[in-house]
Amino acid sequence: MLPHSRRLLPTVLLPTVLTAAVGLTLAVPGGSAAAAPRHRPCDPAGLLARMTDAEKVGQMVMAITHDGPDGMPNEETRRSIQDLKIGSVITSEPRTPELAARYANQVQRWAADTRLGLPLLVSGDFEFGTTHNVREGTTPLPNAMGLGAARDPRQARAAAVITAAEARAMGFHWNYAPVADVNTNPRNPIIGVRSFGEDPALVSRLTDAQVRAYRAAGVIATPKHFPGHGDTETDSHLGLPSVGYDRATLDRVHLPPFRAAIAAGADAVMTAHVVVKAVDPDLPATLSPKVLTGLLRGELGYRGLIVTDGMDMDAIAKNWGTREATVMAVKAGADVIMSTGAYDTHVDAVDALLDAVRSGELPRARVDASVRRVLELKCAYGAFERRYVSPEAAEKVAGNAVFRRRALDMGVAATTLVKNEGDVLPFDRRARARTLVAGVVQTDELARAVADVAAGPVTSWQAATTDPTDAEIAEAVRRARKADRVLVATYSSGALPEGQAELVRALQATGKPVAAIATGLPYDIASYPDVKAYVASYATTARTQRVDMTMHRAAAEVVFGRQPGGRLPVSIAGLYPYGHGLRY
Repeated sequence: MLPHSRRLLPTVLLPTVLTAAVGLTLAVPGGSAAAAPRHRPCDPAGLLARMTDAEKVGQMVMAITHDGPDGMPNEETRRSIQDLKIGSVITSEPRTPELAARYANQVQRWAADTRLGLPLLVSGDFEFGTTHNVREGTTPLPNAMGLGAARDPRQARAAAVITAAEARAMGFHWNYAPVADVNTNPRNPIIGVRSFGEDPALVSRLTDAQVRAYRAAGVIATPKHFPGHGDTETDSHLGLPSVGYDRATLDRVHLPPFRAAIAAGADAVMTAHVVVKAVDPDLPATLSPKVLTGLLRGELGYRGLIVTDGMDMDAIAKNWGTREATVMAVKAGADVIMSTGAYDTHVDAVDALLDAVRSGELPRARVDASVRRVLELKCAYGAFERRYVSPEAAEKVAGNAVFRRRALDMGVAATTLVKNEGDVLPFDRRARARTLVAGVVQTDELARAVADVAAGPVTSWQAATTDPTDAEIAEAVRRARKADRVLVATYSSGALPEGQAELVRALQATGKPVAAIATGLPYDIASYPDVKAYVASYATTARTQRVDMTMHRAAAEVVFGRQPGGRLPVSIAGLYPYGHGLRY
């Protein structure tokens, strides 16, 4: 039984959300939904009774899709759906909303052409809006830490509603957000700005707001990474993190957001590939019965679906192998295995589960419980009634002008003016002054945003790496001498490379007005505390190839005089406390 299931409408439909948000309605493409379902649509018990072992374990695997040269799902993806009988997919990154909708329709047609014709749950990793995976034509939203800086649950809800509207228009039902991790470690290399902040109360409040908003808008929310990834110093994509804090710290700091998410009715929770020694000193949470069954289901009383993080991440694959780990995770309490590798890894996941069922290692009653949760989600979120979407409507909904204006307002509310000695900021947007934008990551994109605001000419310079050499710093200084003012953008996803700190110091030594902007973590100023002006935008995650133009534009607006709204959602040790933020 889904938690709070009586509070969900039988079918949560997208048109209601869109009409309220942008005055658009969604038309189902002619003919796509004409075929009647082959069974009574929302009858999980009846469906379960008709399923073979192979069909059941297929529902327990969420597989990443693979594409052909045309950007559409390829033959291996069809085989995953029809031969392996998988129940859900996470798409590789379709480029545009129109393509994403056609993509979703194709995989759903393949799913319809199976013995039971069960629809897929189509999922995405949309932490800062659908642009997280669908990069063109969608609405970039602030990262979670930006929403934490804005301090307003209404902003968090609005971000979830926009994400949900775009996601449903493109055929997605399931979002792997919000991030419920409390980022207490400034050197955390993988969570960072993906977290709302370091304060459990703030993270809990915004997690609650987004879970409720997603559910109301018809998208499955998935708070992650249980029981917390915020105090790690290892990226679980690359190694196996462990945390050594005591149980009292776990209860006081890291569990409250997950408790809040459960109380808000979260229908899915994602596991962490992290060893939490206070609960299980031997196994990461994903593989630990003590964590998933004992803590999450037992102590916290969670009754919804548990999905693993990607099982091909090195934390799991290099230590246990995906085949063995798949069975271990289900025995620990997971319902859905996220298989994000090549087609062969999908085969291994399904075969491992099927072998375990047939050998008795996995009791059929245990498998039935997981499959029932999957089927109940498909019923609750309208997967049977609305199998297909309109690519034309997806193009109209995603990235529409109303959403983009709302996102920019969120971005300005998030942008934090941390320091402004001598009133270096704001720069005069009406002056014909020459502005140099220097940096190490996404400098051209930030410079474009500055050019949209400034009346005078804007030039940009970017180092070849995130640790500028002496020669590169000398070149930046040479260019600064030809400018009237300088905006220097630093970026870190952990410790700031020394070359960036030296770059800021060298530019300030030119005597030109210099403002620094941290485009990743907000802690950068600790490495160059003498800078006169400093802004935190929280724009860039550890995956720097993803560009959040909303936050770059918001930062440019603030640098040139728009009132900043943000307050630090983390403390900067020895310099600025949690909650600090200046105004003009």
